[in-house]
Amino acid sequence: MIAIVDYLAGNLTSVKRSLDFLGIENEITDDPKKIKQSIGIIFPGVGAAGSAMKNLKSKGLDEILKEQVAMGKPLLGICLGCQIILEYSEENSTDCLGLIPGTCNRFSESLKDEMGNFINIPHMGWNQVYLKKETPIFEGIEDGMDFYFVHSYYPSPELEYVLGTTKYGVEFCSVLGKDALWAVQFHPEKSGRFGLKILENFYNFCKKN
Repeated sequence: MIAIVDYLAGNLTSVKRSLDFLGIENEITDDPKKIKQSIGIIFPGVGAAGSAMKNLKSKGLDEILKEQVAMGKPLLGICLGCQIILEYSEENSTDCLGLIPGTCNRFSESLKDEMGNFINIPHMGWNQVYLKKETPIFEGIEDGMDFYFVHSYYPSPELEYVLGTTKYGVEFCSVLGKDALWAVQFHPEKSGRFGLKILENFYNFCKKN
C-alpha cells in the first residue's frame, strides 16, 4: 500500500484518483502505524509552508517522515511536499523538515521572460523539465517533457541533489532527490500520461525495495 500523507494540505484526492486509475493500492492517512506499514510514501500538498509544518508537527508526522526516510522507505514529495522537505522556506520564514539540505525561495518580482516581459507569479501552467541526472522515477520519459506547475516558491537544494530543472524567468530545480527520496515541484497527478508514468515508476521502485 502507498500511504498518501494527510496533513490537512490540499490536492490529496487528486493524487489518490491517479493512483486508483493506475490500479495502485493506496490510502490517505495520518495514522503513523499505516505510514510505517506502507511500501512507500507520497507527500503531496498545496498551501503555505508555515501552516503545513504546524500541522505536521501537531500530528507528530514530521518525526514519522524523518524516521521512515532514515530507514530507507521510498518517499515522493509533490509541490508543497517538495518544498518543505528542505531545511527552510522563505514562505512564512519557516523551518522545515530538513530531509535534504537547501532552501525554498520565492520567485523575484523583477524576473523577465525571454521576450523581456515581467513574468507572472505564480508560475502556472505547462513547462518543460530537463534532467541533469538519471533517476528511476523518470524511467521511460523523454527529456524535456511538459508537466503542470502551480507555485510561487521554488526549491533550491544543494547542487548534488538537483535531478532536473525548469526555466521560468530563472532556471530552477524542479526535480530533486537522493537514494529513495525524491520530490518534484510540478504536479504529476495533473500532468497527463507522463505524470502518471512518474507515479507508476515510484510504485514499481517501492515494490522492488
